[in-house]
Amino acid sequence: MKNSFTETKKSKTRSAFARATEKGPGSPFDWWLFTIMLTILAIGLVMVLSASGIVAEQVNGDKYYFFKRQLLFAAGGGVALWGAALLPREWLYKLQYPALFFSLLLLLITLSPFAPAINGAKRWIPLGPVSVQPMEFVKIALALYLAYFMSSKQELIKTFSRGVIPPFAVTGLFCFLLLLQPDFGSAVVLAGILFFMCVAGGTRFIYLFFSLALACAGAMALAIASPYRLRRLLAFLDPFQDAHNTGYQLVQSLLAIGSGSFFGVGVGASKQKMFYLPEAHNDFIMAVLAEEMGFVGVTVVMILFALLFWRCYKIIMGQHNLRDRFTAFGITTILVMGAVMNLAVVMGVAPPKGVPMPLMSYGGSNLLATMLCVGLLMNFSRTADSWTKSS
Repeated sequence: MKNSFTETKKSKTRSAFARATEKGPGSPFDWWLFTIMLTILAIGLVMVLSASGIVAEQVNGDKYYFFKRQLLFAAGGGVALWGAALLPREWLYKLQYPALFFSLLLLLITLSPFAPAINGAKRWIPLGPVSVQPMEFVKIALALYLAYFMSSKQELIKTFSRGVIPPFAVTGLFCFLLLLQPDFGSAVVLAGILFFMCVAGGTRFIYLFFSLALACAGAMALAIASPYRLRRLLAFLDPFQDAHNTGYQLVQSLLAIGSGSFFGVGVGASKQKMFYLPEAHNDFIMAVLAEEMGFVGVTVVMILFALLFWRCYKIIMGQHNLRDRFTAFGITTILVMGAVMNLAVVMGVAPPKGVPMPLMSYGGSNLLATMLCVGLLMNFSRTADSWTKSS
């Protein structure tokens, strides 16, 4: 049975296909997608201001330090968004290999003496007043490459030597470099992107099953071989057993969520952000939001993300060109995995992995990459079926 993802809708006539493929720069964007993204970004800016003020004043002498930087990052992300939205499609599709090699180069730089080690990890490249985290752009480069491979190699995708080994080898190389940093969580993200792209592309289930089994076995071996990872894994299983050491961050996150109750304690009134919860304005910003806005606030944010992903789905399924559909799917996978994995970590459903919340966590690289992804999806919305924008 053929993979339904790769089949065009039978109800579409040849004339409809022609009209869709003739759409150009003058075609309308999906403004619903842009509006929802802007709303989440606005909530994120408010939460960065609330969660970072105490730390910023103590460390930097300016309680607006992180907030002002996040505003600048958002402005840069806005430029990237519109650049990606207006980028001619043929230019984009010439970037799969240059982007891949450039991302590889950036990861190699992080492992060189030019990149400093921060908290025992080499994940950033200092560029004057800011630091770039290459991993955020590696995800986009990998999605572009996998979309190209899955769409152009459909006749080979079910073979092992030419349909499985190349994408697995490329992803494996990036994962290996990330593990050297070390950044186990980011390697998991790349493996997840590969898995979902292979599912959409039609890779045989038997290959996916064995690769998933090997990946799980490898992850367990890495956890057991590293005392630090093993302690974090055990702390995740029972964080309150070592609440003052390895389980400290998760315990403080759960306390923040529990303190928020239904309506929260009020914006700016969080207690956990006062040096109790580490990374309150970064990876654990959703815990502060849960404390200050309660169950209602978290529900609103989750609904907004659900609406964002629904618009992404409409854009994906509105594409006639197979490569367009795979690329839009890969970009959407990046956004979905980021949001789901962050919420899972904050709520104690998954071990801490250092995955930021898209559009909400503080950080220039993640915000810039996320808005770049939204810009690419807006680009694809111009060639989606008319029902995508009207529904």
